[in-house]
Amino acid sequence: MTMTYMSRLIRIGAIALCTWMAVPSIASAQGYISPLIGYDFGGDSSCPEITNCEDRHLNWGVSAGSLGSILGSELEFAYAKNFFGDIPGVSSSVLTLMGNGMIAPRFGPVQPYWLIGLGLMKTHVDFSATTIENSENHFAWDTGGGLIIFFGRNVGVRGELRYFHAFSDLDILGIQIANTKLNYGRAAAGVVFRF
Repeated sequence: MTMTYMSRLIRIGAIALCTWMAVPSIASAQGYISPLIGYDFGGDSSCPEITNCEDRHLNWGVSAGSLGSILGSELEFAYAKNFFGDIPGVSSSVLTLMGNGMIAPRFGPVQPYWLIGLGLMKTHVDFSATTIENSENHFAWDTGGGLIIFFGRNVGVRGELRYFHAFSDLDILGIQIANTKLNYGRAAAGVVFRF
């Protein structure tokens, strides 16, 4: 790994962290943690559409952040196994770490939200039959929206659709696939624990 590449990764991580912290704190903001489960669709994932997909693979993740009455922020980690589909002798995954700003107006127990952010996307492909593996780190952005419904003061449920897009071209085994920037959508649901 070259120093230029390493310094680029450090800058990307710093930008993701700054994005997460960019939304100003609000006196009424409350922290939350939200484990999620979902599946990827469209773009480069194994499911071409959100519905009618037989090669659907679950992914999981967790987000933590704060929500005020209008604005919020979060840091989200997510992992998708067999992202490129079930291929004999091949395993693949995509890992994301995204810092997001949120617009999330609160209407009683209901809080719709829209988010946008920056972060890191790591792809990994392992060709087990030939013991060859390939891992790539990408600077990426995401956007999406959803709805949180709280049942009482501290617990709620969440559903969302989110879109992820890498800034750099996909590179597998040292071969850059020109004009193919990794992108996909994700449908997810989770529990929200507010504190």
